Amino acid sequence: MDQGKVVLQNERARLEALTPVNYPCLREIAREPGLIRYSPGVLTTPEGFEAYFQKALRETQEGTSQVFLIYDREAGQWAGTSRFMRIDARNRVVEIGSTWIGSRFQGTGLNSAVKSLMLDAAFGPMGFERVEFRIDERNIRSHKAVEKLGARLEGVFRKNVYLDDGFKRNTCVYGLLQHEWTGGNPNR
Repeated sequence: MDQGKVVLQNERARLEALTPVNYPCLREIAREPGLIRYSPGVLTTPEGFEAYFQKALRETQEGTSQVFLIYDREAGQWAGTSRFMRIDARNRVVEIGSTWIGSRFQGTGLNSAVKSLMLDAAFGPMGFERVEFRIDERNIRSHKAVEKLGARLEGVFRKNVYLDDGFKRNTCVYGLLQHEWTGGNPNR
């Protein structure tokens, strides 16, 4: 896929490939404290956001990630970001992660719409057979969200990631296989 032209959309969300032009939209959202309290990195400071943004662009260019800017079509506003990461084309495995959206969009169904778009793309045209999610053990809201999508808890990496405050988290690994994906509809 041409990274600069990738657009995924449904009724609720539009995902556009991250480019340098997106910097101001994303920077404004990133000022909100606590968006990535369960993940390494700092978004709220200019230096922290700059490092985050440049890393996202670099990983996109290297082909190790495909980073998206999230647009909430219902609200008519940019809302945050998500990405395909740890792309393993040989084994047809990809992780969906580094997702953060502004607090005013949380609990509105936007994240579910975003994940549905990404899962449809991963299991459809991208040809992946497995999607993983890695979540801080304390992030109950994210656990529930991926479980609603059909992902299963497969294990816990104990004390494997340092956060910027010095805390070393446990990371829960969830997996979803292609044949298990029902397009967000468990009755399908």
